[in-house]
Amino acid sequence: MAFLIGYLEHVNRNIHGIVPPLVTPLRGRDELDVAGLERLIEHVLVGGVHGLFILGTTGEAPDLSYRLRRELIDRVCRQAAGRVPVLVGITDTAFVESLHLAHHAAAAGATAVVSSAPYYFPAGQPELRDFVERLAAELPLPLFLYNMPQLTKTQFDVDTLRRLAPIDRIIGVKDSSGNIAYFRELMDMARVERPDWTIFMGPEDLLVEAIRCGAHGGVNGGAQIEPRLLVDLYDAAVRRDLAAIEPLQTRLLQLGQIYTIGRHASATIKGIKCALSLMGICDDVMAEPLTRFDRPERARVKAILESLHIPTESHDRSA
Repeated sequence: MAFLIGYLEHVNRNIHGIVPPLVTPLRGRDELDVAGLERLIEHVLVGGVHGLFILGTTGEAPDLSYRLRRELIDRVCRQAAGRVPVLVGITDTAFVESLHLAHHAAAAGATAVVSSAPYYFPAGQPELRDFVERLAAELPLPLFLYNMPQLTKTQFDVDTLRRLAPIDRIIGVKDSSGNIAYFRELMDMARVERPDWTIFMGPEDLLVEAIRCGAHGGVNGGAQIEPRLLVDLYDAAVRRDLAAIEPLQTRLLQLGQIYTIGRHASATIKGIKCALSLMGICDDVMAEPLTRFDRPERARVKAILESLHIPTESHDRSA
């Protein structure tokens, strides 16, 4: 037990900063864009990010086959090669599938796993607490809890997290609710119950405010497009350097306009994948049932990138 606690403390100390939630580059229905994935990983690592998170919302995990999820885990862990921590999403409607994926991630060399509340059948808070207790007891890796009520339809209430805090294997929380009042309450609870937890903010426009509240970093999709922008903003926020924060935040909000182009909940993922495609990093094929942007939307994304002087390819490969 002492070894386990020491290992968990070591892992937690090394997970912080900007951890982009990677898209899953695809070439077809059940085929990875392998070259694109490799370029994406190196692009964000050169940009100074502090970790990688795969198979989350931005990674379209629920729409991917289990075979492809395992291939993605293997390739990302192999290419990261210990340079940064790798967090793997294991959220599923089936408890056993979450466990199977967690064991595969451990064998591949991942650092920790991440789970939101199971979706489709909304769990009550007592059921959610029991689920996490059972899951954590059987996991081979440390666990981050992922609060994403917009999509799971179930929130990790702060009182539920307080009741789960004694579980050593839980090492932190990623909150993507976009509710800053909830986030402040979460931080207040963690300071008392689990000061060792790592708390991440999901929505990048709230990163600076989250760090003011005591957050340890952000799991921000925009870091795939401009990793150095998010890393510099994180560093400036930690230093409380208001003069440095202002222009970085302004640029981040301008980049965030790509998230408003689509009409549906998939707009953020489509915007990021489209931008990465226009930049020549990876293909923008979406996991079915989603479809990528058409020409008019792509033109708007390209205009935003060019307004920020982000290089794009002269030839649109997806046209």
